[in-house]
Parts: sequence; structure tokens; C-alpha cells
Amino acid sequence: MFKYEVVKVCKQSGARIGRLTTPHGVVETPVFMPVGTNATVKSLTPKVLDEIEASIILSNTYHLYLRPGHELVAKAGGLHKFMNWNKPILTDSGGFQVFSLSDMRKITDDSVTFKSHLDGSRHIFTPEKAVDIQQALGSDIMMAFDECCPYPSTYEYTKESMERTTRWAKRCKEAHTTKNQALFGIIQGGFYKDLRDKSLEDLVKLELPGYAVGGISVGEPKEEFLDILYYITPKMPKDKPRYLMGVGTPDYLIEAALAGIDMCDCVLPTRIARNGTAMT
Repeated sequence: MFKYEVVKVCKQSGARIGRLTTPHGVVETPVFMPVGTNATVKSLTPKVLDEIEASIILSNTYHLYLRPGHELVAKAGGLHKFMNWNKPILTDSGGFQVFSLSDMRKITDDSVTFKSHLDGSRHIFTPEKAVDIQQALGSDIMMAFDECCPYPSTYEYTKESMERTTRWAKRCKEAHTTKNQALFGIIQGGFYKDLRDKSLEDLVKLELPGYAVGGISVGEPKEEFLDILYYITPKMPKDKPRYLMGVGTPDYLIEAALAGIDMCDCVLPTRIARNGTAMT
């Protein structure tokens, strides 16, 4: 149901071409994933997305959990039927949205308690709940629940956060029961290379079908972004897809591909398009 194969690698840069097979179709990589936050890519219909040859899109677990609710989506036949999209879908875990709600949430080793940005209601996310929601949504690829550190963060806090993310990834794997959904782990560790190494080392032991780089492109200077990107990407498993989370500007997309990244996503292209700017 899920397979990744490397087609060709550039010896000079490490950039690569690959093919990702999912239950809802094949994705040629490197690929940019348009973001359909609330089960729709803003301003674009599924038909238009198909016409511009989008091969995979991303939807947000946090937003769909709050509205319309993952139970309703499941009753509608899953996210693909709910949004009339028959190609692959990746869902994030809600970790980044919780990070962005820093003044409205509390993190413990067991869970994250947060207030809805819609109505202020109180909610609790655990790794198990993040997996349950994504299984109800029925995406082709689901992400392990993680903690994304703000920039800058101290070494001590980043280490604690990274270790928590690893423990959460283990819990996500234990909670994952669907055979037609791939669970990806997320490498954290902020801007400390030894923590990135440790995160990658521990997550690889879980033998997940794919891995993502999280926690960069969060407001740091570009040179720091590039330093971590080019440091950790070549160390990631070569036979599994590599996903750089939350990157969408043309320069960052090119850098990601040159570093050997296979998948990227960002709301930026459609967000600026709605305000009158087009990328050319």
C-alpha cells in the first residue's frame, strides 16, 4: 500500500528524484504540497488542483478536529470523500498549531492542554488522540504528534522538548492500527546539531516509513535554517521519503530540493494569492 523508491540522485548536491506510492495514487518527488487547512485549499477547487497537477495535498488535524470534527468527517466517508479529492492526502498532527498557540496552551509529558482559537473552549491532545483523529480522517500519511520549539530556545529546553517528541512518537506508533496509513516521525532538536543527531538516531530505531524535519523555518535567520537543513538531511534514511515541514518560498523550496528533501508544504502560495500576489 505504501512504498518509496529513489529514481535518481545528483552526485554533486544530493538532490534526488523519487516515487512515492500511496493507496490513493503515486506522487513523483520532489513535490510541493498545497495546504487545505479546513479540507479545502483556499480559493482553489479540487478540479483546479487536479488541472494544475497537484499530486498530494495537506490538511490540518487541529483545525479539522475543532471544525467540523473528525467524527463527522469519518461519517462522511473520510477526508477524501468529504472534500472530493481522490489523490493522496497528508495530515499533520496538530503539533505546529499547538506551538503557534503558545499563550493558550500548557505542555506536559503526557499531553497538551489548549484553548480553541474559535471559541476559547478547552481541549486536550495526547499522542494517542492525534493518531485517533488522523485515523478517523483517513489520510494516506499521518504525522506523529510533536513539540515544535520556538526560536530562540535554550539548549536545556530544546533537549527536553526533543526527548518528549521522541517519547510521543513511540506512543503514536503504539496507537497506530490502520494498515493503509503511513505514520511519519518528526526530527526535532532546534538549532543544536547534537540534539538533531540524537532525535534522528532514536526515531530511526522506530522503523517508521518516513521522516520529517520539523522546527526550522520558525523565524530564524536564513543562514541558520540552511545550516540545519544541509546538516541533517543527508543523514536521514536514504530509502525513505524526507519531508521538510512548513516551507513554501521559492528560494527555500530550491534549497530543500538541493539538500535531498522530497516533500514540502506551506500555506504561503495560496495565502499571498488571496491578497493579490502571484509567484512566477
